Amino acid sequence: MSGTDTRTATIAVLVENEAGVLARVIGLFSGRGYNIDSLTVAPVDAERRLSRITIVTSGTEMVIEQIKAQLDRLVPVHKVSDLTLEGPHLVRELALIKVIGRGEQRVEALRLADAFRARVVDATVESFVFEMTGDAEKIDAFLALMRPLGLAEVSRTGAVAIARGTRQIAP
Repeated sequence: MSGTDTRTATIAVLVENEAGVLARVIGLFSGRGYNIDSLTVAPVDAERRLSRITIVTSGTEMVIEQIKAQLDRLVPVHKVSDLTLEGPHLVRELALIKVIGRGEQRVEALRLADAFRARVVDATVESFVFEMTGDAEKIDAFLALMRPLGLAEVSRTGAVAIARGTRQIAP
C-alpha cells in the first residue's frame, strides 16, 4: 500500500468510564477533520470503571497512525488497538429494520428474512420489524433487497469488534 492509499481501520479503545471521555475522543476526530464511519461505546468492566469504544474510520496509513497516537495520548485512555492490523477479529452490527407492506411483499420479506437469519421481533397486519446481526455488508445486502418490498425505517448500532482466539485487549 502506498502512502496515499486509504484503508479502513477498526480501532478498539479502553477508556475510563467517566463523563466527558467520549466528547474528548470525538473532539480529537472533528478537530483534525477525521471521519468516523461507525462509533459504539459501552461499559465493559464495572469494577475497574472501564468502557470500550469501537471506532471504524478510514484514511491513509499515516492518518490512521496519527489517530491511534493521538488517542493513546488522551489521559483517560488505557489501551488503543487497531484490530484490523493485529490479526483475525470479528466485527458485527445489530440492525432493527421496519418493512411495511401487504400481500406478496410480506411473504417475500419473510422469505428473505429467513434466508438472512433475520428474526421477526414485531409484527402487525401491515408491518414487520426484523432484528439482524452480521457484518455491515450482510446488513447492507438485506436492506437493498427490502427496499422494493417496503423498507420504511432502519436503526443500526454501528460496529462492535473483538479479537479472535486468545488475544485480548487489556489495560
